[in-house]
Amino acid sequence: MIDQKIMEHELILQDQLTDLYGICNLSCVPVRAEASDKSEMISQLLFGEHFRILEQTEKWSRIKISYDDYEGWIDNKQFQPMNRQEFEVLKKEPVYLSTSPFDFLTNALGHSHYLSPGSNLPFFNGDSVFVHDEKYYLKGKAHIAEDPATESSESLFKMFLNAPYLWGGRSILGIDCSGYTQICFKVLGVKLKRDAYQQAEQGELVNFVHEAKLGDLAFFDNAEGRITHVGIMLNNHQIIHASGKVRIDQIDHNGIFNSVLQEYTHQLRVIKRVL
Repeated sequence: MIDQKIMEHELILQDQLTDLYGICNLSCVPVRAEASDKSEMISQLLFGEHFRILEQTEKWSRIKISYDDYEGWIDNKQFQPMNRQEFEVLKKEPVYLSTSPFDFLTNALGHSHYLSPGSNLPFFNGDSVFVHDEKYYLKGKAHIAEDPATESSESLFKMFLNAPYLWGGRSILGIDCSGYTQICFKVLGVKLKRDAYQQAEQGELVNFVHEAKLGDLAFFDNAEGRITHVGIMLNNHQIIHASGKVRIDQIDHNGIFNSVLQEYTHQLRVIKRVL
């Protein structure tokens, strides 16, 4: 009798957990610091990215994103609930991504979702993807995140040139410095944390700027010594980064030199190698 009660309780818990997971079924969804449309956008979900729901109100859900463990609030109207089984399968299966601006998906009604580079293609089967029980057909190419040889890393980095800077952004229509580095390396199969100071804890130290090479990450601090900016080295004297827009600037041991402003704009703290 006790064993039966325990089993029944476990089944009830499983049922309660059915909708405590979700997946982004829009091109891009804001993740906010608080449960309010007026709250700061601290990150974004791209299509196909999945998450665990930590708590819910009538309008908002506080989530923990599976990819980088980032937490924030999203609007309940802007995602598709999913069950634990779907969530666990997505965590284990190979990750297919969209890598070109702008691939798009169409559903049976002909409605389109345009995809920013780095968007996930859940349950990809060759020409289509599935979000819960809805099927979408891919107009574009799928890329396996663990296979960086399918695209030159430099051309990938430069694909985002002139994308406008947007605090909390992770899409080609608006992106911040660490969102830019995270998405580029996601396509290359390297998982970076969300914020610049977190990314600075990853990889191996490069001792001098003249030893830097393509794909190294350069980090910059403010007057208080806090790391607040990151960019990707193109060689040992050029960096591509999001500052106003995604742009290429000169860099030396002092930091980033903006040729338009004719001044140093960011103070170099450390260079790390993650590729």
